[in-house]
Amino acid sequence: MDGGERVAFGRETEAWMVRGGGIDIAVESEGGLRTEEMTLNIGPQHPSTHGVLRIVLELDGEVIARAEPVIGYMHRAAEKLAEHRDPRQVLVLMNRHDWLSAFNNELGWVIAVERLAGIEVPDRAQWIRTMMAEWNRILNHLMFTGSFPLELGAMTPMFYAFREREMIQGLMEAATGARMHHSYARVGGLKDDLPRGFLERSAEVLGWVRRKLRDFENLIMGNEIIHARTKNVGVLPPQVATAYGCSGPVLQASGVPMDPRKDEPYEKYGEVEFEVPIGKTGDCYDRLWVLVQRMWESCKIIEQCMDRIPPGSYIAEKLPKNIKLPEGEVYVRTENPLGLMGYYLVGDGRKFPYRLRMRTASFNNVSVLPAMLPGNLLPDLIAILGSVFFVVGDVDK
Repeated sequence: MDGGERVAFGRETEAWMVRGGGIDIAVESEGGLRTEEMTLNIGPQHPSTHGVLRIVLELDGEVIARAEPVIGYMHRAAEKLAEHRDPRQVLVLMNRHDWLSAFNNELGWVIAVERLAGIEVPDRAQWIRTMMAEWNRILNHLMFTGSFPLELGAMTPMFYAFREREMIQGLMEAATGARMHHSYARVGGLKDDLPRGFLERSAEVLGWVRRKLRDFENLIMGNEIIHARTKNVGVLPPQVATAYGCSGPVLQASGVPMDPRKDEPYEKYGEVEFEVPIGKTGDCYDRLWVLVQRMWESCKIIEQCMDRIPPGSYIAEKLPKNIKLPEGEVYVRTENPLGLMGYYLVGDGRKFPYRLRMRTASFNNVSVLPAMLPGNLLPDLIAILGSVFFVVGDVDK
């Protein structure tokens, strides 16, 4: 700074004030800028937080020093409400906490009730359930793979993603009668059988999704801007991910292949072939890459299910009019699109659950943010949040 005057201030910091040109800048003795920590609230009404999630940041300049997620803005007491409803009524609560994964949510719930009550489910219903769960998984992943580039300023991928989403939602609506909250799974089977021509239409949609998924993958995964904003950003080591209970694509991107569909197969997952994609670095790029690869694997599962759905009943025979939950407890783990979904159900002989505890994927995935964010720049917060796939209703329940 030409003609500037250097004046000492603060002996303990050994810093200098450079005065000149009408600008005063605090400078450390080593030549760096002297900064002061500040607190910044992100949310709960902020587009970068994907809903009513609040994150309190302590910043040192543009570097995040500390981060604390603040949750509870969408808490609806689903676990407590379930204690005053019979299993069929509880279904309405279960398919709404993660509104992008409605069928997977209700599937885990009915499996828990069936195991506790000892209800046998026909093979046809199990194959259809497995197929529908994978269609719902692709629906979920298309939303996140389309919206994540939008966080970084790319609008086109969202339009690509919603084209296939509309086709799949139309397919599922034909079978379930609903676009989002399907309520298609029932204790003992399904609400209705598949409509006439469903499998033929499903095969057409599957072929279209596979063709367009390749275009979509080339559009985002090979994009140099995506590379610059996501590679080596928000690295999550596997030991940290497991310590915080992360699951699904967030955990698999860190190199841990945990997946209840493989570890504890339910429905017909033990009879189909598929892989669990895992990342190498555990950064934002790997989390997005794993999401895309999971869609390819879901296509494989859907194709196998369509070929093996047998004739027969879609609902258990001699199903009691009032389902009573016997004394005992059961815990069911399923692989929801966002990760591990657990239902801990306790019965006491009545038709209402005595206790219900839900273990949602989004809650644990968000809980790792205080360990991930420190040391990253504030602009990278948006990329990291977008890659830690969560739904706020799934966090708060």
